[in-house]
Amino acid sequence: MRLNIGSVLFILFIASACRKGENITTDQNAKLSISNKEIFFDTIFTSAGSTTRKIKIVNPNHDAVKVSEIRLSGGNTSAFSININGAQTLLKNDLIMNGQDSINLFVKVSINPNTNNLPFLVQDSIILNTNGNKQVIQLLAYGQNAVFVNESSINTNTSWTKTLPYIINGSLTVKRGAVLTIQPGTKIYFHKDASLNIEGNLMVNGSFTEPVLFCSDRLEKVYSNEPGQWKGIFLKRTGYGLIKNAVIKNASVGITSDSLSVNSSPKLILSNSMIKNMQVAAYIGYHSELFAFNNVMYNCGNYLIYAVGGGNYNLKQNTFAGYNLNFPRKTAALSFSDYLSANVYNKLQINLTNNIIWGSLTNELDIQKKSSTTVQFNLSHNLIRSSNSAYNTNGNILNIDPSFKNKESENFELPANSAARNKGADLSTDPYFNGYLDKDIKGNERIYPSTLGSYEK
Repeated sequence: MRLNIGSVLFILFIASACRKGENITTDQNAKLSISNKEIFFDTIFTSAGSTTRKIKIVNPNHDAVKVSEIRLSGGNTSAFSININGAQTLLKNDLIMNGQDSINLFVKVSINPNTNNLPFLVQDSIILNTNGNKQVIQLLAYGQNAVFVNESSINTNTSWTKTLPYIINGSLTVKRGAVLTIQPGTKIYFHKDASLNIEGNLMVNGSFTEPVLFCSDRLEKVYSNEPGQWKGIFLKRTGYGLIKNAVIKNASVGITSDSLSVNSSPKLILSNSMIKNMQVAAYIGYHSELFAFNNVMYNCGNYLIYAVGGGNYNLKQNTFAGYNLNFPRKTAALSFSDYLSANVYNKLQINLTNNIIWGSLTNELDIQKKSSTTVQFNLSHNLIRSSNSAYNTNGNILNIDPSFKNKESENFELPANSAARNKGADLSTDPYFNGYLDKDIKGNERIYPSTLGSYEK
């Protein structure tokens, strides 16, 4: 009997398919392909409930592999459960996966947000071991009860307290005419790419002992200093802000401010606060206005302060530490200019008094101007790292290291022998002395001549 070419190919295909998976490789390089190695259940639970996600696991190798275990780390105490191809289990041993084959793994989380012993963010993991290779799928879900704010607006005067944390998912906008007041100790967590937009008024009333926290909702240690996890706070054209005793961290830009104030109140007063771990900058102003007292800013990708298009900047007793844990920064920590483009520039007023402007670059202060008549600046009693000898007047100190106690550990306090000790101008008659400049960032009384920067002691 003679076989045609089509029949021969069909027989070869069937034979190949029968052999497929018979050889189980022990090669340590034969890993599995996992569709998603991190599953985040961003479902907002307001009452007890559950939700399920699917993970596809593929053996991309020609030969079969033996998966010695697929295991839910938390076992039967976990808030999660797994189902492998229809069978619910906590542990599956010696699963054979043929070459190019796949399995579906279903993960379910069950949460009662009113269970007080749950952590804020519930975590577990799925472990897969194949030929000595350990692969991990991270599982995350909201656990503890919180106030969830999901892509919405505030239209009336509103007060937030420390009773429960707040979770912002998407963008939250405080509308014109409304005031959002945030009380001491309040914690505000932002999901990925979330933002707080101010068209009305933001009043952050933290205290020395209970600062207000703005940060990412990823609370695992690996994310504690990770920049760019949320977008930041935006003061829109009609927006105003007062931020006292706050910690703002791990965003793209801490605060972005658009335009000048149109009344006698400053656009933004920022005091006794710490802004750190920003992907781009701690503060960006577009022809805007910032009054900043007793703040610490550090570890930002490009700038600590980037102010363009002119504006009004009154900065006193701040510590600007241009040290970067995450970025190879090439731009001055503080950068001001009167222009937005070659043909668009505005009046720029700068008052820098009793600040420390220091960092890893030769020049940490850059004042650019297109027109000499549009820039007015007063630099008095600052410690500055700069090669611009014109700054060496009015009690300024150039290029003497302030000797931070431990910059690697983010401690920017000063030893007793620091060059910044007892060098400050007397600000006791300053309009913002009472309530802003009379104490340092830790609540210590200021004694003049003060220590430069935000720490008196």
